Amino acid sequence: MNNTIVEDIKINEIRNIDDLIKQLYRGGGFTAKKLGVALEIIEEMVKEDYFIFLTFPACIVATGTRGVIKEMVKERIVDAIITTCGSLDHDLARSYKNYIHGSFDADDIELHKRGVYRLGNIFIPQDNYGKIIEEKVKDIFGNVKDKMSTREIAWKLGENLGEDAFLYWAWKNKIPVYVPSITDGAVGWQLWLHKIKIDLFKDEDELAEIFFKKEKIGGIIIGGGISKHHLIWWAQFHDGLDKAVYITSAVEWDGSLSGARLREAISWGKLKERAKHVTVEGDATILLPLLIAGLFERIR
Repeated sequence: MNNTIVEDIKINEIRNIDDLIKQLYRGGGFTAKKLGVALEIIEEMVKEDYFIFLTFPACIVATGTRGVIKEMVKERIVDAIITTCGSLDHDLARSYKNYIHGSFDADDIELHKRGVYRLGNIFIPQDNYGKIIEEKVKDIFGNVKDKMSTREIAWKLGENLGEDAFLYWAWKNKIPVYVPSITDGAVGWQLWLHKIKIDLFKDEDELAEIFFKKEKIGGIIIGGGISKHHLIWWAQFHDGLDKAVYITSAVEWDGSLSGARLREAISWGKLKERAKHVTVEGDATILLPLLIAGLFERIR
């Protein structure tokens, strides 16, 4: 036990996001304090020249949080990304068409009749998703004959998108994007339709180079699923991640990977025993913008 005193948050003295997060930490709130710890860990990874992986599921790319991911890639905060095919879908579709504010309580039968997909509280007109993806994948990959890794697929997409896309900045800054579940989405389905040959093992060769050779590897992990697992799976061959921040809204008691806290990864050798880490429970569309805004204020 230490003697650190819980301080009241002085709401009228908050000057910026970084100051807010510091006050949340000193206030000793439940998730609030974890947010402060998370920002410290991310700042340390950036300043101590860690090789930083960012992992996330597709859903947040359908929201304005896509802009946060784009800035992280544009400013080279991260060195590599592991995500799902849906992230390519939404980044591509939103580069040409708009998604619309919706409601969790909408009538899904009525939406289906109107040709509108619902992703949480976001509405996606069918023409703004499947049709535009079909057209653009055909334009970009229709004449491709060579076998491609998912990193090469992501970069080729990025090369053909505008500056609002995180894939554009991944291509521009040569930050690899790995998609181990490439066929599980609209872009992947179109690649299958056009018989594009995919070399998943080329991605794995590149990941092996990273995990066997990089001295310090960290993770900013958003949500669970294959994006999270592919990172920590490879991390065991590095004797575990050296530092990690995990944001999740899932519960621990159902045994899911999404709900599994980082401490569980220690037992598998996927996180070092003495690694500095924190699991922050909450909605990444709130927490990630706060963290990265605070980080930018510190490092700039």
